[in-house]
Amino acid sequence: MAPHRKARPSGARIAGIRTPALATAALTSVALLSQTAQAAPSDRRPSIEEVQTKVDDLYRQAESATEKYNAAKENTTEQRKHVDTLLDDVAQRTQKLNEAREQLGSFAAAQYRTGAAAPDTATFLLADTPQDYFDQTQLMNRLTNRQKNAVDEYVTDQAAMMKQRREATASLQTLTTSQKELKSAKAEIQRKLSDARQLLSELTAEEKARLAEIEKKKQEEARRQAEELARQEEAARKEAAQQQPSQSPSPTTTGSTGSTAADPSSTSKASQALTFARAQVGKPYVWGATGPDSYDCSGLTQASWKAAGVTLPRTTYDQVNVGTTVPLASARPGDLIFFYDDISHVGLYIGDGMMIHAPKPGAYVREESVYYDGTSAIHSVVRPA
Repeated sequence: MAPHRKARPSGARIAGIRTPALATAALTSVALLSQTAQAAPSDRRPSIEEVQTKVDDLYRQAESATEKYNAAKENTTEQRKHVDTLLDDVAQRTQKLNEAREQLGSFAAAQYRTGAAAPDTATFLLADTPQDYFDQTQLMNRLTNRQKNAVDEYVTDQAAMMKQRREATASLQTLTTSQKELKSAKAEIQRKLSDARQLLSELTAEEKARLAEIEKKKQEEARRQAEELARQEEAARKEAAQQQPSQSPSPTTTGSTGSTAADPSSTSKASQALTFARAQVGKPYVWGATGPDSYDCSGLTQASWKAAGVTLPRTTYDQVNVGTTVPLASARPGDLIFFYDDISHVGLYIGDGMMIHAPKPGAYVREESVYYDGTSAIHSVVRPA
């Protein structure tokens, strides 16, 4: 009899894996575990330092957007005034055209009543007397000249009105664009501030305390740098005084930093600007505000110098171009200190390395070191008058 053989299993065993389906599932699980392990580091909670950097950056972006908002708002206001003037002019010209049209109608009616449109021979024959004919002809000649002048004036006014209408239409389109830019800038500011508030709201009490400690150390370093600048200013004053021991002070030498002295009237204006700025200390920063109850940074400097009789533009981008640029070492009280590469912040220098400024949303107008955000943050110094 033939030997009996045990049937072989239909599926082969490979490295302890019973079926291909199980092998696939195992490999998939390994891959998912690997991906999870790689993704875990990206979900970590940011450090306090990272949160502070992010929040500061958001506030700076909001302030930059605020200056864009201020520019768009100013453009919108000016454009609206221009459009209103054009529309008023168009209305006046339209009224004048209507009056001219009525006058032309009167001329036409007069021609019809007097028979001015009839041939001269027929008019002569229909006249009661030859003298009536000559009187009527002379009258119609004068009437025709008046009519011609009226028509010429009508045509000229109509062309001018059409030009004004086209200009008004273009100005309205520009106004619409400015309004869209204004709305966009406002939305950007609100978004940045919302993001900053969200980051801060997620901090624990301990993290907020650590953040406050970091800010305190930052302010201490800023004060130290301000004190160093104050010592340099004092040394410059003493050196300038020693150079003229037996002379009365010259109106063109010395100053708060040893540089060329300012004109007395300029010094007086700077003093008035500083007096106004000091009176605003403690008022809240509000983006887009120009006083009297709240300010943004450029609104404060504009209002301060306005109190001294000097008109500054609305935005930091324009204020930086008004006056004379000087080195920080030569800064005098009343000078404008601009910050960051995008010139999105400005303060009013008060001397000894300190300034008055409206810092950021949630803060108040205050005196602070010009190094409040580090030396590299300082962009330039401008003397408005």
